[in-house]
Amino acid sequence: MNQLEALKRWTTVVADTGDFQQMEQFRPQDATTNPSLILKAVQKPEYAPLLQQVVAQGKGAEISALMDQLIVRFGCEILTKVPGRVSTEVDARLSFDAAATVARAQRIVALYRAQGVDTASRVLIKVAATWEGIQAAGQLEREGIHTNLTLLFSRCQAIACGDAGVQLISPFVGRIYDWYKKQAGAGWDEAAMAGDNDPGVQSVRSIFDYYKHFGIRTEVMGASFRNVGQILALAGCDLLTIAPDLLAQLQAASGDVPHKLNAAAAQGMALERVHYDEAGFRFALNADAMATEKLAEGIRAFVADAVKLEQLMQAAAV
Repeated sequence: MNQLEALKRWTTVVADTGDFQQMEQFRPQDATTNPSLILKAVQKPEYAPLLQQVVAQGKGAEISALMDQLIVRFGCEILTKVPGRVSTEVDARLSFDAAATVARAQRIVALYRAQGVDTASRVLIKVAATWEGIQAAGQLEREGIHTNLTLLFSRCQAIACGDAGVQLISPFVGRIYDWYKKQAGAGWDEAAMAGDNDPGVQSVRSIFDYYKHFGIRTEVMGASFRNVGQILALAGCDLLTIAPDLLAQLQAASGDVPHKLNAAAAQGMALERVHYDEAGFRFALNADAMATEKLAEGIRAFVADAVKLEQLMQAAAV
């Protein structure tokens, strides 16, 4: 048995890509996208016709509407490749506007429904885990629109998401690892900080244990991996969303995958329940330099790629 199949015994495997033609070989349950992944996909020759079709069909529409039509088109194609859900992201420029996030999410869901997609079971709306994003997600969940809270780097973000009743969170393993490695500089010991000692792995494990201890129903999906070791150290997490190159490495490697994260064991831990109001959340996030910096950096990067995607669409419309 290869490691990918072995991992699937403990964890739901999700493909982290907009390249839907690449997915079938790995047989993931779900798929996740974001502006950067869609931008990467549309620059491949095989996806150029899809971009042209969306632009032609939406002629005269404002650019934000065209963007939503494009990401939903990708989402619909992905849903023909996976049996489960696709995550589709709200424009990161709305990360600090709860009302606008809700409105944009509702528009995306309406586009999916117009294509006959059962959004309650097959679509997750991705929203940045800012305070405003979490509040928007709570409102969407109450409307029956399920959400995936992304750009999540800290326990306080995870706790607020659990209290808001969001469907799923995506803590970013690799970006946490990146921050601590950069901070350590020449003093970083890759071997000593690998696997269970990886700071990104430890962050996800802490969140997983907290949720399972207190019976919080929000799903935990580790994301943003830099190497296979990080993935294997989180076997047993509810879900793991993995880029195609790492899926290929897992598929090519033989051997067992030990069960690492255990919900039953978490229930016996001595943990304190925490709740945050807005002021408490902002203070806790501010106190975590890594989470503050990576959240801001992540929003900026997604916005930059969304702008590039819009520019490609505008060029195609000429």
